[in-house]
Amino acid sequence: MNKTAGRVYVATEYITKFAYLNLLWIGFSLLGLVVLGFFPATIAMFTIIRKWLMGEMDTPIFSTFWTTYKAEFLRSNGLGYIMVVVGGLIVLDLVFMRNSGSNMMSMVQIPLYMFMFAAVMTMFYLFPVYVHYELKLTQMIKNSFLMMLISPLENLVIITGLAAVVLVGKFLPGLAFFFGGSLSAAIIMAACFLVFNKMEKKQQSQKQN
Repeated sequence: MNKTAGRVYVATEYITKFAYLNLLWIGFSLLGLVVLGFFPATIAMFTIIRKWLMGEMDTPIFSTFWTTYKAEFLRSNGLGYIMVVVGGLIVLDLVFMRNSGSNMMSMVQIPLYMFMFAAVMTMFYLFPVYVHYELKLTQMIKNSFLMMLISPLENLVIITGLAAVVLVGKFLPGLAFFFGGSLSAAIIMAACFLVFNKMEKKQQSQKQN
């Protein structure tokens, strides 16, 4: 009975923390009028989830979130607007391909779709790489791209996990409001954490050899 009660308590604590983090993410995104607040709030959320994955479950959520939000406000927006530009180009490409009926366009659709898929997957890696490593912007983008290329299994985990979150949110909007952002970030961060650990082990083995 005590074990069951303990498990229920732990589960409740996790649920509460994820809901609180998600509400902070929404609130601080709105604080920056979304345009300026979304990216620093997202970086702050990934920072806390990274700490949880590293076993630091007692991390003070609000103070850590607020400190990160302020410290990374300018830098995260710099990265964010590169992502916005790339995302905008992807949307324009999709619209163009949809409205173009030329035979030439049909020949280049597959390479374009492959490029767009690679760009989107790279963007999923950018936030975890941002909070896990101290890198310059160009190095961050390069490393995210390379990690995406060598991690097909982790890519599948990210896609499947995010699809599940979207599906649940479609039928249960209330859950999406309280957990959509934080759960999505946890799925992405956990998958990327596996990649980070594999790369670090590989580097250590190469040093030993």
